[in-house]
Amino acid sequence: MAEEEKGKKEKLHFVPNVPNILTMIRLIAILPLVILLSKGPEYRTLSFVLFLAIWLTDILDGYIARNYNQVTDFGKLFDPLVDKLFQIAVAVTMAVTGRMPAWVPCFIIARETLMILGGYLLLKNYEVVVYSDVFGKLATVCYVIALSLLFVIPDEPVWLKHVVFIPGTALSVIATLNYARKNIYNLKNGKNLTL
Repeated sequence: MAEEEKGKKEKLHFVPNVPNILTMIRLIAILPLVILLSKGPEYRTLSFVLFLAIWLTDILDGYIARNYNQVTDFGKLFDPLVDKLFQIAVAVTMAVTGRMPAWVPCFIIARETLMILGGYLLLKNYEVVVYSDVFGKLATVCYVIALSLLFVIPDEPVWLKHVVFIPGTALSVIATLNYARKNIYNLKNGKNLTL
């Protein structure tokens, strides 16, 4: 029993392979991106380049992990966590600087807080790690595309900034309901959980 618990804890240790290193680089790059975004329109191009680099790094580490047998539990847990931090940091900064509707970061923060708390409670109470599934990843892609569009669409009409976030928001709601449905079912049946 003690060895089994030790094995579960060891699964979440950082493994220094390429995908996990890219995830950590992406995490570190969030702060410079926030600084650039807050500096104003003259840094828009540079911030957009860094934004795209962070996003492409996310795609790259997933590709390497899957195709070169470098998938780890650390990566499964921290890759989507860094994605969430990336989305929240960019959304809040853009909202504060007036480039994004305020409801978007409010929704993202509320939804991600719910998901993180749910994942934490499942880990603490049932010793299971909650991983991202395809619907959560699609929601992330929709948000990243919408955030990308904010760098290029004009400030007017204002309603356009609201519209670009509707697909990601709708998909996030669907994904959250899907997570709840699947995890309740899996929990009752003793199966692996998904986030």
